[in-house]
Amino acid sequence: MSGKLYVIGTGPGGAQQMTLETRNAIEHAEDFFGYGPYLDRLSLRPDQQRIASDNREELERARAALELAASGRKVCVVSGGDPGVFAMAAAVCEAIDAGPEAWRAIDLTILPGVTAMLAVAARVGAPLGHDFCAISLSDNLKPWDVITRRLRLMADAGMVIALYNPISKGRPWQLGEAFSLLREMLHGETPVIFGRAAGRPDERMLVMPLKDADAGKADMATCVIIGSPETRTIERLGQSSLVYTPRFISGDKM
Repeated sequence: MSGKLYVIGTGPGGAQQMTLETRNAIEHAEDFFGYGPYLDRLSLRPDQQRIASDNREELERARAALELAASGRKVCVVSGGDPGVFAMAAAVCEAIDAGPEAWRAIDLTILPGVTAMLAVAARVGAPLGHDFCAISLSDNLKPWDVITRRLRLMADAGMVIALYNPISKGRPWQLGEAFSLLREMLHGETPVIFGRAAGRPDERMLVMPLKDADAGKADMATCVIIGSPETRTIERLGQSSLVYTPRFISGDKM
């Protein structure tokens, strides 16, 4: 017997940022797997089961969810943001790829969500208005030298860079090192956006130039966006500044 597996993202935090498609999946699912704080964002019924696990147990969580779905249950794997951006959709696919044949028969639906960089960008203007990339600063699953090489390449290519997982108690130094590296390649006035908990009551948006960027302003709830050489800041009287990256660069009018 094969059941149903939904992989969803709750958005960056605020309940209003969850898609209708995701809400519908939550309504129909019976069992919910996820990191505890993400499950806390859901209002589950008494007949819906919650199975929480640590944030570093993604593959184990995916396997447990697939095993339950294979038994005929309607299961939901919960991520924050978008499940396909540094989140559970990839872990579920990895588990299916290496798992038993029965898991490939499960009815799998992966639903898009609002990822942190989109919510943060919307709060401050349009910093992702031209080419951009997203890089996780966590070296749990890839070497630090790979991360620094990618940062250099993206800065050299003139890309806006969104940094996920910028800092934690176990990795307190990496964001500062990333800023030092980028200062070697980008102008000191390049805007840096610290977007924390977009859409939640404790939301905080902070913009400062790269030369003054302070890694201490970030935590694991923060998405950091570093502008490109084209990114501009518009000062507004009595209102917060707007940060945007024009839709064109020299020789590429759009």
